This record gives sequence, structure tokens and C-alpha cells, in this order.
Amino acid sequence: MDSEQLQRLVTVTMPFGKHQGTVIADLPGNYLNWFAREGFPKTDIGRLLALMHEIDHNGLSDLLKPLRPGAGPRR
Repeated sequence: MDSEQLQRLVTVTMPFGKHQGTVIADLPGNYLNWFAREGFPKTDIGRLLALMHEIDHNGLSDLLKPLRPGAGPRR
């Protein structure tokens, strides 16, 4: 996992489905769990969804807050 991929989680939006237009980092856990059960797409979006699932599943979503656009400088 690299910082570029983490940054993409807070900027890239879901391109299809029920949550189309939602930033990947804002997708609900149950939606990410569904992909984990059914299989992530074999695409770049699928890799981001899998990464977000791992972050969400392990309770680490707050680590993305400083990366969000407009979050301001770290102190």
C-alpha cells in the first residue's frame, strides 16, 4: 500500500452501481463486504475497493481524514 493509492481512496469516485459518484472512502462497509464476498472487479477500481475494504474492516478509516481534500495542513 503506497501513499498514492491512499490519496486516490479520498478522490476517486465509484464509477458504477448503486453508489455511483460516491468517493471510494465514503462507501458503506456493507457494500465493500458485498464485493469481498462476490469478488472485486479485476480493474483499478477493484484494487481500490479491496484496499478500502481492508481499511474499513480493520477500523482504520480515520487514517484517511488528513488526506481528504480541504483537510488542511497536518499539525
